[in-house]
Amino acid sequence: MTNFSDILLDRRTIRKYSSEPVDDKLLNELIVMGCRASTTGNMQVYSIIITRDEQKKKDLAPMHFNQKMITEAPVVLTFCADFNRLNKWCFLRKAEPGYDNFLSFMTGAIDALLVAQTVCIAAELKGLGICYLGTTIYNAHKIIDLLKIPRGVVPVTTVTIGWPSEKPEQVERLLLEAVIHKESYRDYTGEDIKKYYKAKEERQDSQQFVNENNKETLAQVFTDVRYKKEDNVYFSKILLQVLKDQGFMEQ
Repeated sequence: MTNFSDILLDRRTIRKYSSEPVDDKLLNELIVMGCRASTTGNMQVYSIIITRDEQKKKDLAPMHFNQKMITEAPVVLTFCADFNRLNKWCFLRKAEPGYDNFLSFMTGAIDALLVAQTVCIAAELKGLGICYLGTTIYNAHKIIDLLKIPRGVVPVTTVTIGWPSEKPEQVERLLLEAVIHKESYRDYTGEDIKKYYKAKEERQDSQQFVNENNKETLAQVFTDVRYKKEDNVYFSKILLQVLKDQGFMEQ
């Protein structure tokens, strides 16, 4: 019998997949389980776009910075915040929807992410591997065009699914005490920060990142190379324009 807790504790991101397909019945089962996730007001303001077509995956790849998982995984799922469906239901039933605002986008985004994570867990329980791509919101406008996404819908995350052809080393996680605050938030001292990030900083691959990029610390790799302020500002402007274009910044 599969031990659920062992699977969760042993989980790792899979970026390389075998050529074995994921059949429609199994994929449908995963999505059915995913759609049992919690949802605000039982509205289910999300949609899932399934991409299997090889050419469509190739078209998607540049929007995810050409990460190989997009073209090599048998299934690519794009999870979207979706008020288009609910709005149409409201109009059809003589109700005036008031979901053209940022709060509604956040509601849909949270719903979509809860479903995405539940689908990921369901997939891993079946022995499949998954990779979450945070690049979706960077190029949401291009994904909208390619996948013919209508107004009222915004892609928020993408997940690749397939049978693993690798078992990579688990990445580190911060000590539990670093993320838990009992009763109220307890701010961190300098000594706390050193303690909590010590293991991350001392990893061999972390030291390699520092050396390769001619930096003094791992933090500088994050701020100067991987997640630069100018990139954050640039993609923030794109996302805000997407929200406006898709009808979530009207009020």
